[in-house]
Amino acid sequence: MQWDSSKPEVSGVVSETEGVLRLVVTFGLTLVLGFERQLRGSPAGNRTFSLIGLGAAVIGLLSESAAPNALAGAVTGIGFIGAGLVFRQKEGRGEVVRGVTTAAAIFATAAIGAAGGEGRLLTATVLVLVSLELPHVPVLRLLDAARYESRFIPDNPTPQRPADTTPQQ
Repeated sequence: MQWDSSKPEVSGVVSETEGVLRLVVTFGLTLVLGFERQLRGSPAGNRTFSLIGLGAAVIGLLSESAAPNALAGAVTGIGFIGAGLVFRQKEGRGEVVRGVTTAAAIFATAAIGAAGGEGRLLTATVLVLVSLELPHVPVLRLLDAARYESRFIPDNPTPQRPADTTPQQ
């Protein structure tokens, strides 16, 4: 009997090449999300987002083949990171909560990373990026609820954003 060094294909196990490709693609897409957040002055930028996405992708790879419960722990950990980004600040007579969008984007990035580790991620990444860019892209700005808030809530003027103060053409 001769020794066969080839590995048998096991259902649910990803080849090393495919796993590396998934990690690289996930890294690139989550880096883009972090780049967008950093351009907008977020406390978490491209390195934070790409690390979260890459870490979640590794957990996604593991959960697909060997540890299906690993994603539950990752969700809990990402919740703690997001909570650390949210804070209240006194402003005028009231308080303002800041960092919620970044915390939500980090949670979405972790989900994108997990999906990337399992080989399913492009659509979610595009939708998260569209959501983050709503107030900044002229066509998408029409979908931003903050634009219409003052029409529905009396005595609550819509906060001016840098993108909203540019002249319309």
